Amino acid sequence: MTDKALDRDQIWDDFRDAVNMAPAELEKWLKTDESKAVGWSSDGVGETVGHHSGRRIVEIKHKKKTDLTDDDFAHMRKVVGYVHRHLAQGGPEKDRKTSPWRYSLMNWGHDPLK
Repeated sequence: MTDKALDRDQIWDDFRDAVNMAPAELEKWLKTDESKAVGWSSDGVGETVGHHSGRRIVEIKHKKKTDLTDDDFAHMRKVVGYVHRHLAQGGPEKDRKTSPWRYSLMNWGHDPLK
């Protein structure tokens, strides 16, 4: 097995651990006003980075592992990094269920309350 294949296997495993929302669940979430209200938009008016990431995650989760591209694996690595960094922040002590912290993580495919 090549180094690239080993790296892809690790990214695959890490991504599957980080993204705990099913594609249908994530698609439903991304349609909500709460989902669209959190995150950072590069132009200040368009779709947020996290919301766009959520749509990419759905696409990736619908693919077979053997059909994933280098760009898919790069995004998967980005998702894992984002989820790990935000989980490390610990989130708010109160109102976790309706917090922007949780909503942002959910845009990236991870519900911290699961």
